[in-house]
Amino acid sequence: MMEIKLPFRIKRSVLALGGQTKNTACFAKGNTAYVSPTHADLSDPKDFSQFEKSVKYFLKGLPAIIAHDLHPEYQSTKYSQKLPHAASHNSQVQHHHAHIASCMAENLLKNQKVIGVAFDGTGLGSDNTLWGAEFLICDYKSFIRAAHLKEIALIGGEKAILEPWRLLAALNLDRPKAIEKKQWQLVKNMQAKAFNAPLASSMGRLFDAAAALVLGKYRVGFEAESAIELEKTAFSFKAQATGYKFKILKNKNTCVIDPAPIFKEIIREIKIKESKTEIAYRFHLTVAEMIRKTCLILRKKYKVNKVVLSGGVFQNNLILRLSLDLLYKEGFKVFIHRKLSCNDSGISLGQAVIAGLR
Repeated sequence: MMEIKLPFRIKRSVLALGGQTKNTACFAKGNTAYVSPTHADLSDPKDFSQFEKSVKYFLKGLPAIIAHDLHPEYQSTKYSQKLPHAASHNSQVQHHHAHIASCMAENLLKNQKVIGVAFDGTGLGSDNTLWGAEFLICDYKSFIRAAHLKEIALIGGEKAILEPWRLLAALNLDRPKAIEKKQWQLVKNMQAKAFNAPLASSMGRLFDAAAALVLGKYRVGFEAESAIELEKTAFSFKAQATGYKFKILKNKNTCVIDPAPIFKEIIREIKIKESKTEIAYRFHLTVAEMIRKTCLILRKKYKVNKVVLSGGVFQNNLILRLSLDLLYKEGFKVFIHRKLSCNDSGISLGQAVIAGLR
């Protein structure tokens, strides 16, 4: 169990139940939060049993508030309905807001506005769509979704995670020779009919699409496998390089980052037989540039200079290093995780402080 000191006092005790995978539970009261060990996947009976033990231990503290994720199918969300007084003391917390709040609390930030950059696979957004590449203007009590990656269709739903070639179809790229024509056409038909093809603004899936294109990783054994390989490939590049082009579409209330030009340039470089190491590195640099340019736009609009980075994508050391370098050069004050992981194991702390303060 990890003890986290908070920069404020939570008057009503909170039990937060975390997410579905890399789950932790958290109990917060006064100026202290206690985070349980990690439960890898609540779909696994053994992990769920350990989760129950953690929750029952924290229930001894008689929490006044139960906090959980927005996603109704998470086992932790379903479990919240079974707990004492859950209906009258239940607090839903958006996944990416929780990511940012956890990093803020860990860094002893009081209730103040920050630019929260939350990059991960997917989490349910407040508009009931899938989010995963979010720029939030937020404090502990509320947030504005100020910018995000343009959505990509996850054709076949969760199958798109383990079969990233489906993402290439969703991006309207050419069929790889390794994929059967019938399979490809079936997926394209699903996309055209919007059948089992939810849209997601996911940075994790953008990495999967890039890895499928650059490394030919059309199928994987676990989520983020191809992204890990793409990072390893990029790390071996030692020369100077520039990022690829992308578009930031400015609307009245939000900015949308369009990655389509990135893939056009990658395809061009593959055709001229540019090295995979350079292409992989340039892709990583481009994502860091997305963060820099978007944060500059938001700083000007909202007069906020603090940037908080969280979400599983920042387990990628190259992305983290490149992003920090670019943000520091622009004069931003940047906060990252030091005690907890940036992945979903920090979600419960974020849920606890958000529910406790609002």
